[in-house]
Formats: sequence, C-alpha cells, structure tokens
Amino acid sequence: MLAAALLIYLIPAAGQAALTAYSQDFELLGQADPSALDTDGWLVYGNVFQPDGTTYIYGYGANPAPNDGFGFCQIVLLEGGIEQGVQQLVSFSDYNNGDHALGNIIESNVYQEQTIGPADVGTTWVFDFEAKLGNLTGASTAAAFIKTLNPAAGYALTNFISEDMTSTPLTWTGYSISIVIDASLNGQILQIGFLNRATNYVSSAVFYDNLDFHLGDPTGITPDRAVIGAALRQNYPNPFNPETRIEFALDRPGSVDISVFDLAGRRIATLHRGDMAIGDHAVTWNGRTDSGAPAASGRYSYVLETTTGRVSRSMILLK
Repeated sequence: MLAAALLIYLIPAAGQAALTAYSQDFELLGQADPSALDTDGWLVYGNVFQPDGTTYIYGYGANPAPNDGFGFCQIVLLEGGIEQGVQQLVSFSDYNNGDHALGNIIESNVYQEQTIGPADVGTTWVFDFEAKLGNLTGASTAAAFIKTLNPAAGYALTNFISEDMTSTPLTWTGYSISIVIDASLNGQILQIGFLNRATNYVSSAVFYDNLDFHLGDPTGITPDRAVIGAALRQNYPNPFNPETRIEFALDRPGSVDISVFDLAGRRIATLHRGDMAIGDHAVTWNGRTDSGAPAASGRYSYVLETTTGRVSRSMILLK
C-alpha cells in the first residue's frame, strides 16, 4: 500500500537556501501548545485513495502541523526511556477526515522541508531517528521517508527513500536512511518525515524521537546503534548547552574509548579511554575540547570504540 505514495507529491514552500542540519528531541516544545509543532516548522499533507489503496482521489495541504491528537500528529508524554526523555512525537492518520467512514484510505504525511542548493551537490545527507510501535492495528501501515520534489516539473516526486515502520518493535529502535545529492536535485525540495495510512478509523500510531538530519559522517563510522557487546544511547539533552550526558552499556569488560569528533573527522575531546566493567555507564561532555577551549556551535559525532568495533551517534551544541 505504501507504493502508491510514490505517485503523490506534497506542495512545498518556495525557497533556495542550502540544506542545514536539523535535530529534535521534542523536550523543549510545549506539549500542551496546539501550535508547538507548527512553530518548529512541521507541516502536514493528506492524500486520499479509493479502498483499493492505489487509485488516487485527492490531496489537501500543505498545512501547519497540529498538536491536538485528532489528526496527523501530536507531542505526547512518557512514551520513552532515559534516552528519549519525557516528550515524544506520535504520527497517525488524519481522523478528522470523514472519508474514513467511506472505506477510503487516508494517508497522512508529517514532515520538515528544505530546498537543495548548489553547495549540496555531491554530499550525502542522513536522517537518523528512533521509533517504537504505537497502537497501529489492522491493515494500517506506516513509514519514515526522505522525499525530493521538483518544483520545475509540477512538484513531481523524484526520490522516495523510505523505511517501513509498520512492524517496528514495541521497544525503542534506531533507524537511519540517507540520500546522495546529485546535480539533478539542485533547486529541488527535500522533505524528511513520517506517513501513516489507515481507513475506517482504525488506529495507526507510531512514536518517534531523537530525530537528526545531518551530513554524512566524514569519519566513515557506521551509524549502527550497537556493536557486539556494547550499546551506545542518544545523548541527553540534545541539542544541548552547556553540557550533555552520554550513556552506554557493555555486555563484557574490556578497553573502551569514547570521544567527540567534529565534522572534519578530527578528534576534539576524549571522554574516556581505558578499561571498563560490564554494565551501564555514562560520561558527560561539557562542550570543551581536550585543550579546554570551548567548542563552536554545531553538529558533532560521539564515538564508542571497543575491541569489537566502533559505533557513533550525532549531537548538536547550541550557544
């Protein structure tokens, strides 16, 4: 059923700015504020299909993302663990659309968008996020995506890179999708976000947190969420100022190196180097380099290295 989404475009806003990194853990957004997601730049667009799931009927939007629990999305409380914090995003179908009762398929799209610029050509952009299954049931489906649309060709869809979220576990799991920006995409719209499809008001929710859209890591370190015998969790808070906490777990004792790298792949801060025991551990980065100088605002990678491999996540320092 998700394949039909390849045929449908979302109407974006105009603009020619180059891509910029985006990170969101939803902790600083007002959970009770109906405009909280709109203020953060989130948009929604609905598509409606006949009951066969492929015959397109109409679309509506783009509109500011609501935060009311009835259609598209909402900020919710206490659906995460330590690494997800207190607040999360949940996406679901648009239950305000009465065509649910007709058996039509209602597809909701919840997304951020930017315009690709000339300087982006040749780069790789990565969309990392964490998710867990909500009350998605029946024939409802869900996906995360990176889309590109060509405004010079009626906003035709030129890329749909997706991760099927229909069977995501009931426990928080990390995901990563990416896109290579070639010359043909200059001036096109890039969107990152989530979609849900449902009918007859069947539930369709999936929870998301710790979103991070960023340039591909120049260190070449795998974005996997764990290596054998170790697990690296998302830092908290993120973005942060002046300091952040990084938690990780070891299934076996051994030598551990956990360090911070800048976008050029240079090690700027060593947070721990030496042997560690089995169990849960945490380190804190105060936003300073090994020399004691304050690091500049921007995105950094923190890397956990053991004898069995290396794993990284990204974080944003804001000043």
